[in-house]
Amino acid sequence: MTGVPAPAPAAIAADGTGRRRGTAWRRVLTGMIAPAAIAVIVAVTLRSGGRGLSGLQDVGLALAATGAVSAAVTARAAERTPQWQVAAGALAAAAALGCYRLAGQVTGAARHDALAASTVGALLTMAVSVHLALGLPDGRLTRPRPARPGFRPATSPRPAGPSRPRRTAVLAGYAAALAAGLVLGLGGHAIPVPVGAGVWAGAVALTLPAMQQRYQACAGRDRERLQWTGTGGVLAAGLALAATAAHVLVGWPGPLAPAAAACTAALPLGMIAADIRALGPSAGRVLVQLISVAGVTAVVSAIYLIVVLGVGSGPATSGDRELLGLSMLAAAIAAAGYLPARERLLAWAKHVVYGAREAPDEALRTFGSRLTRAIPMDELLLQLAESLRKTMALTSAEVYNGSGDVLERSVSVPDAGPRSIVITGRERPVVTRAGVSGSAWATVWLPALLDGRERAQLRIAPVSHADQLLGLIVVERPGAGDSFTSGDDRVLTDLARQVGLAFHNAQLDSALQNTLDELRAQAEALRESRARIVASGDAERRRLERNLHDGAQQNLVALAISLRLARDVLAQEPDAAGELLDQLAADLTFTIQDLRDLAHGIYPPLLADSGLARALAAAASRSPLAVRVTAPDLRRYSPDIEAAVYFCCLEALQNAAKHAPAATVEMRLWEESGGLLFSVSDDGPGFDVAAARGGHGYMNMADRLGAIGGTVRWQSEPGQGASVQGSIPLA
Repeated sequence: MTGVPAPAPAAIAADGTGRRRGTAWRRVLTGMIAPAAIAVIVAVTLRSGGRGLSGLQDVGLALAATGAVSAAVTARAAERTPQWQVAAGALAAAAALGCYRLAGQVTGAARHDALAASTVGALLTMAVSVHLALGLPDGRLTRPRPARPGFRPATSPRPAGPSRPRRTAVLAGYAAALAAGLVLGLGGHAIPVPVGAGVWAGAVALTLPAMQQRYQACAGRDRERLQWTGTGGVLAAGLALAATAAHVLVGWPGPLAPAAAACTAALPLGMIAADIRALGPSAGRVLVQLISVAGVTAVVSAIYLIVVLGVGSGPATSGDRELLGLSMLAAAIAAAGYLPARERLLAWAKHVVYGAREAPDEALRTFGSRLTRAIPMDELLLQLAESLRKTMALTSAEVYNGSGDVLERSVSVPDAGPRSIVITGRERPVVTRAGVSGSAWATVWLPALLDGRERAQLRIAPVSHADQLLGLIVVERPGAGDSFTSGDDRVLTDLARQVGLAFHNAQLDSALQNTLDELRAQAEALRESRARIVASGDAERRRLERNLHDGAQQNLVALAISLRLARDVLAQEPDAAGELLDQLAADLTFTIQDLRDLAHGIYPPLLADSGLARALAAAASRSPLAVRVTAPDLRRYSPDIEAAVYFCCLEALQNAAKHAPAATVEMRLWEESGGLLFSVSDDGPGFDVAAARGGHGYMNMADRLGAIGGTVRWQSEPGQGASVQGSIPLA
């Protein structure tokens, strides 16, 4: 039982919220017919007169009329609303009051029936109130779903499933109301007003946890509507509490029940405000202010009750009651005006005490707020120094920073230019752990700060983070000026802590940026290396194809032709065939050697069979230069490592033969510190290393070694030979 049957699919709100609006006949029924019926009942009841509790009944009729207005507004709201509960509750309340007034005018069975109808109507009003509280803000007894930040519902979202506890509570409330109403009605009894008010208030109070759960799960427009409804509830409770305290203390208002009941008119007024979309954004602010004022009012009322009734005695005369009432009114006005007056009084007091400057802790507050913005560090520190000078009436304010033995003055107001102070290893631990200190402390540990300031008042606040000295805050006042107070030291201590955190974050940002730059450079180098590897592979395949086509293939074609010729010669001139066969054998040997040389260029068999030392020694023996190879106690390595070192050494040897044809070359290979190292040095004319780094040979070596985690380095100067050094980690 949700109180609102599922509407037709066509009835979708046009504002894109996806909330279903009632169909036209429902809006007519709850927004026009029900309010009109309530107005008729209220008018007829007021004209009929009667006896007993007329003041409370009149207030109840006014509340029913207010509920009718709320029902009319609710039925026309853009969102889905509890229009049925509002209309039904107001109609039941009006009918109950009308029947009760009628029971005072008739006798016999008619009076009994009217009294029974009044009792049932009053209890049903309570049950509808519970249903309304559990169904806010849209009238559905659904399971609350927590709001997810950034979630935007679809045009027609699937609604949350029904909540069994809420439906059970509503059904139990209606069943209890009908049962109690029938029992009391058949017995001819009415509900006493105090009992009815207590039961009603208790039933609504039991729904508060469920309402809080629904409020936490709502977001957007639903939360605004609940805030306005809560505003009406808080206002009603606050006014009722104030009226009760005033009645107990001074006897005003006279009849308490009608006055307390009249205060509940704030609740339907809050629901009316909830359905006015333009008022939605201000709901939270109004609710916060109202809760604070209601809380202060409750505290003031409790204090008056305790002091007047608990400690003293109640007013005995009308003059005493008037005096007490005026004092309560003055206290209420003072409580309501305290918060806005406090801000203005504080601002005026700061102006009187500090003059044109602000309070010292203003620098702390403003620096904390600026930290949350994207302000460059230099500008942030400059603003800090200017704020310190203004709020503390300083001669100067300076900020030093640095992470080594030297601290640089990065900011000074007024501008005093750059300056450096040296903090040795002996002084650093003391300065790091020191609090805000003065000139006497600086004389011992930082005498450089006192140059030209021997008669001034200094305060030095070390800026540190995690026992690491990151800087200093140095402030100065004239020697004859106001002394620094404990409040000033507290502000400097807190500022130094925040500046230390800012410096630490700046270091982390700088380290992160450097790491990102390195990663970008490595990624670019990797991309270029991959491109070179692909290009080199393509070029190598083309070279192999060209060598096979121009060398071995041509030789084999020539051999095939020579074999056919030999067959013909053998048939005609057997003696000449022997000479031709000898030539064919020589050509075949040449072709085999050509293929072997080609295979050696791809991967030397000697390297695969015997390792680096033998392969490089063989390569050195074929070089036109005088090459000495030193490779003591080299073991076997993985094929990737051996191939990379072999071809890098071969590339360096070829470069030396090309650019230093008369040089002597020394080639060394050794293991050291978990790595395989090699160097190829010559005593030739040398070259410009910066220009050679872009060459094909250097790129080949860098790519080969980089693929297995190694590095290459060239050292040379014109006229002083050259050296190519490489290393590969073996771990």
